[in-house]
Amino acid sequence: MSVRWRWLAPAVGVKSAPHCCPSQHRTRRPNMPERRGLSDASTGWVVLNPTSVWDKEAQERMLAGLLRPSLGIRRGRQCARALIGKFGSLPQVLAAPRRLIEEVKGVGRRTAAQLALILQTAQCIAKDNLVDERPILCSWSALLEYCRATMAYESVEQFRILFLDKKNRLIADEVQQVGTVDHTPLYPREVIRRTLELSACALILVHNHPAGDPSPSAADVRMTREIAEITKQMGITLHDHIIVGRAGHVSMRGLKLI
Repeated sequence: MSVRWRWLAPAVGVKSAPHCCPSQHRTRRPNMPERRGLSDASTGWVVLNPTSVWDKEAQERMLAGLLRPSLGIRRGRQCARALIGKFGSLPQVLAAPRRLIEEVKGVGRRTAAQLALILQTAQCIAKDNLVDERPILCSWSALLEYCRATMAYESVEQFRILFLDKKNRLIADEVQQVGTVDHTPLYPREVIRRTLELSACALILVHNHPAGDPSPSAADVRMTREIAEITKQMGITLHDHIIVGRAGHVSMRGLKLI
């Protein structure tokens, strides 16, 4: 049964009850994204397109998107701008010590812990390509990505050793020494001792240059050749010594320094 509605004019002196016009209702447009959490980049709400230019503005947007669930839109943007301004780039923010991150206004312990977790997740993803049955030398590009993810943006030098078995599969990945801004002491006897403990047959040395330039110093070359000589006498293969920095990486074997 259909019902016809007829509008009646109010009687004189009688106030009509207010009514809502359909045009007065707030309706969501079909293509309007839900503003909850992180939206997809295609919606235009948070732009996290990996193919876009990786400049400071893009890094601020990405960091703001990461901070948004815990800090909200406005505060997330403000903190992202402050963090990028202090540390220089998104990778440097993630690699910064938590105590320095907490010094930024608006960033508390919870947000600093969240950023540390993001870094650890990225490093685990990079390492996941190395811990399988394939020889590590067959995944050289994955190895370089992992080294850059874990060390390139550290504020002090670290010396890492990858211990391999006779089939060049990863046995252990260990940071042997942590030094200063421009120096890391490494003792060949400690390297050999740990190699024998793990029954490793081959090594890959890795360390970083916090200043950004991965070019090897004279001390780097001298120490590497000393370790290479000792490992050769013991039947242990030194595949390479890789130096990473923000500007890239250098292979000492590629430079024919070992």
